[in-house]
Amino acid sequence: MASRMGYLPNDNPGFGQVVLLGFQHVLTMFPATVFVAALTGFHVGTVLVASGVSTVVALLLSKWRIGKFIPLFYGSSFSYIAAYLAVVSQMTGGLPEFGVPVSNDVLSTMQAGIVVTGVLNMIVGAIIRQVGKDAIDKVLPPIVTGSVAAIIGFGLAFAALDLAGANWLVAISTLIITILFSVYLQGRGFIGMLPILLGAVAGIIISAVVEAGSVNFAGVAAAPLFQVPNFTLPAFSGPFVATAIFSISIMAIATIPESTAHLYQISLYVDRFAEEQGKEKYELDQHIGFNLVLDGVGDFLNGLVGATAGTNYGENNSLMAITRNYSGPALIGAGVISILLGFVGTLAALVQLVPLAVSGGLAIYLFGAIGMQGIALMQEHEVNMFDPKNLAIGAVIMVIGIGGNIGFEGGFLPIPIFQGLFPSGLPAIATAAVLGIIVNAVFLIFAPPEVATEAAAAD
Repeated sequence: MASRMGYLPNDNPGFGQVVLLGFQHVLTMFPATVFVAALTGFHVGTVLVASGVSTVVALLLSKWRIGKFIPLFYGSSFSYIAAYLAVVSQMTGGLPEFGVPVSNDVLSTMQAGIVVTGVLNMIVGAIIRQVGKDAIDKVLPPIVTGSVAAIIGFGLAFAALDLAGANWLVAISTLIITILFSVYLQGRGFIGMLPILLGAVAGIIISAVVEAGSVNFAGVAAAPLFQVPNFTLPAFSGPFVATAIFSISIMAIATIPESTAHLYQISLYVDRFAEEQGKEKYELDQHIGFNLVLDGVGDFLNGLVGATAGTNYGENNSLMAITRNYSGPALIGAGVISILLGFVGTLAALVQLVPLAVSGGLAIYLFGAIGMQGIALMQEHEVNMFDPKNLAIGAVIMVIGIGGNIGFEGGFLPIPIFQGLFPSGLPAIATAAVLGIIVNAVFLIFAPPEVATEAAAAD
């Protein structure tokens, strides 16, 4: 029986196929990446350019360093949304309007945190290369990473409902249709990977029918076809810089296991396809540390120009698994296409076309999904919730993270310490993550009796 067509990471499909396959990758990452930028006040064009640059640089570095492409595409990470919104809220007095970028001084402040995130990822990646992933897993076990991922999503619940409040009928309709798309189009090929884009289009149509004047194409018609993206440099001075660095960089706790899981997933698919082709396995999962270094390089570059922090996209991993196209050159082509799209001025205008209620309906689903993924992470790793140690760590993270982010203005805990560094208080989600790490560290240093007994038995 003939084997199915496909491309391994180092295969070059040829120029024509690279362009077509690249467009498919860009279409896959586009809805979610642009949604993050539009929701948090970043410039869409800048984020698209940075996403493409980070992707191309990571691919070229992997080929140069290990002799094979690590197939990935970097898009905007949802894990940082709460941190961005907290900083914007404190610096401007309110949340950003969907699709409307915030001022450059606010962007520059957030960029400082994104640059530091990149540095942290590179450091963690270098450490893993030296000591192995198991050592990091002790400091950041699934109960910590899963709980942090959960509070990132659930902590944004009020922000999603606030957007939906612009028109509840439109928001709920958008939500239901998007859910139906995501469930019933699953496994239907490429279209099944675009439920958010399809839901947004449906929501726009509903809004135009329900609320006259809510959808106005005048801005799209007036937008220039070619437009140089808004590039800004990070600012490491100012009253909110420490808050931004702490709030944003600590969220790497959630993206590190996410990135690692994506690499394991794609490595499995690539090696199975290589076996079918009678070729040598790539064993990409042997490069977990280097993969995190690449993540860090991407975030560092994004932070330098004014784009959101990124992650290697699970959506594109799924696309590769479906199409069996793992080609590094095709992904480089996608990166180049993303860069070129960043200079198309009408794209930003199209994003601003989305009514607030539509974005609210999408946000309810997406933010909830982020929270549920945190729970799924703990289930996957079989975290024992009957263990008092795990209960304590999870309880601290959940209550402080969710309660603090929803209950206090801007999501800042009014704790009167470090006021020179954190004039608005301590960011709830970041503080919850740090406290969870500290509680876990206490259990590592002073092992609970049952752990000590098990260790003794093992000896």
